[in-house]
Amino acid sequence: MLMALVSLTASAQSADKLYDEGKKLYDAKNYAEAFPKLKAAAEKGHKKAQYRLGRCYDKGRGTEENDQQAFQWYEKSANQGYAKAQYQLGDCYKDGDGVAKDKKKAVEWFKKAAAQEYAEAEYALGKAYLKGKGIAADKAQAKKWLKRAVSNEKGGKEILADLRKDAAEGDEDAKTILTLIGK
Repeated sequence: MLMALVSLTASAQSADKLYDEGKKLYDAKNYAEAFPKLKAAAEKGHKKAQYRLGRCYDKGRGTEENDQQAFQWYEKSANQGYAKAQYQLGDCYKDGDGVAKDKKKAVEWFKKAAAQEYAEAEYALGKAYLKGKGIAADKAQAKKWLKRAVSNEKGGKEILADLRKDAAEGDEDAKTILTLIGK
């Protein structure tokens, strides 16, 4: 029993170490060297490595772009409760990237990530309520989630800046959202 526990601990530590090394390389845009480290950590079940590996496949970073592989790695990470992966999985379902389009499933995943206060998911959920895509249109819920998104300490300022830029360029949806949230 003790040996199994020691083995599990060593495996977890090596997955963490691989992920940390891979993330540093990824952040430095050294994708070719990051990819194998992230893949090894992801295969050991590391949820952040699984998400980051999904990004590699999604964007063709360190490997060929592959929407099905991106979806599969996002799904593994999302099923472990990682908000960024849950959002990306919802985005895959929304756009039909690597999986059949399914607006209802997209909303389910956006809700899970938004419940963890992930700004992009809050924004996506607000837009879904506003447009009635994958869920019944509900202006009050749209306003609630969109306000939460732009007020979010992690990412809210960027979302608001993008909305303002898009509105200035004539995007009617952005104008509607800014009016709805009083910005």
